[in-house]
Amino acid sequence: MALVNNNDLMVPARRDGYAVGGFNTSNLEITAAIFQAAAEKRSPVIVATSQSAIKYAGYDNIRAMVDNMSREADIPASLHLDHGTDMEIIKGCIEHGWTSLMIDGSHFPFDENIAATKAVVDLAHPHGISVEAELGRLEGVEDEISVDSKDASMTDPEEAAQFVERTGVDSLAVAIGTSHGAYKFKGEPRLDIERLEKIAALVSIPLVLHGASAVPPEVLELAQRYGADLPGAKGVPAESIRASLKHGVAKVNIDTDLRLAFTGHVRQILTESPKVFDPRKILAAARDGMAEVIKAKMDLFGSAGRV
Repeated sequence: MALVNNNDLMVPARRDGYAVGGFNTSNLEITAAIFQAAAEKRSPVIVATSQSAIKYAGYDNIRAMVDNMSREADIPASLHLDHGTDMEIIKGCIEHGWTSLMIDGSHFPFDENIAATKAVVDLAHPHGISVEAELGRLEGVEDEISVDSKDASMTDPEEAAQFVERTGVDSLAVAIGTSHGAYKFKGEPRLDIERLEKIAALVSIPLVLHGASAVPPEVLELAQRYGADLPGAKGVPAESIRASLKHGVAKVNIDTDLRLAFTGHVRQILTESPKVFDPRKILAAARDGMAEVIKAKMDLFGSAGRV
């Protein structure tokens, strides 16, 4: 199936009360895991690439992998730029066939964020490319994005409504208490669902939850059992994700959980099978481990069986 844009996937999701997973990739194995899971679960999927992933793997390689695997799996999928801050990379994604872009102007003052977002909307929409923006700032670290707790801020519902009206953006990432990375909460996990409900009442476009990895105990335990040093890692509980789906969230971003699964399964096979030196066998274990995590997410998000 040819690649589609995020509107094709997220508008039905918001309408029907489920979310499509935005899974970050940077190589063949992660991409294969995403489509392996999507094909088995018959789920639409958003394949996300950070700016650093594009620098690592290259525009043409990423586009070819995602396009070929989407057609082979016969799954509706989009190719999405995550946290775009560099206009040259944003333009490069347009030129190389990305079907969705995120412009992240959340570090700007409100009016400057609007101006930056509107510029990308005007650039992308003539090509049929959907645009996501962010209002409010998530704490944590992900690739080139790093936000200290002192600089994090929640999304204001009234500002969200004004932002969407003035930019014409297609979807909005909101800050309601999630954070990037594996260390999301110092105390008990808590998302501001009341704030999300207010935003959803004022904003009709699909909403996006970034920093939503759960850090599943079994995935974390596997990685730690075989040598990973990740004390105190903690993620977003499943019940919080389910609650968000009732209030307009139509895309949930997952990156950290895939990294943890990859790390755990590679460490396991290298430890338990020291005579194995075929990269295909080592990386196949990681691929299959990530696919299991992704399938569980598709069940949680309610996207399984939508194709």
